[in-house]
Amino acid sequence: MKDFAGTPGTMTGLVLRISQCLFAAGSIGCMATTRTFFNFTAFCYLIASMGLQVVWSSGLAFLDAYALAKKKVVHTPSLVGIFVIGDWVTATLSLAAASSSAGIAVLYFNDFGACSFGPECEKYQTAVALAFLSWITIAVSSLIMFWLLAAG
Repeated sequence: MKDFAGTPGTMTGLVLRISQCLFAAGSIGCMATTRTFFNFTAFCYLIASMGLQVVWSSGLAFLDAYALAKKKVVHTPSLVGIFVIGDWVTATLSLAAASSSAGIAVLYFNDFGACSFGPECEKYQTAVALAFLSWITIAVSSLIMFWLLAAG
């Protein structure tokens, strides 16, 4: 299999996984510090989706760090296939959660005129923005994994 930027066991792959994990954890942190997020199904779904993203990305970040430290190649077709499926599933869930939460945030800010929850509204917006940033990084990773699988 090819060895290019973003593949498992490279420094750019590790940076992508760490950024996915940090953006998702930041989104969870912003949303969970509000008092009323549980009143909105989309926000609960965002927390669940970002929680899955944190688990998946941190696991693969540890694998990348191990591969870098031991100078191992983790490009076997079976592993890359698992990476492709996991990345595409988490990317789809992350996009759906970020989009639904953004819809709720737009509804309260634009359609209702103003958000009546006070400073929590900024936290909702920040959590949604971080979720989209997490999705962008997982989308890049999933495309790289698919490219690696196709090239292999």
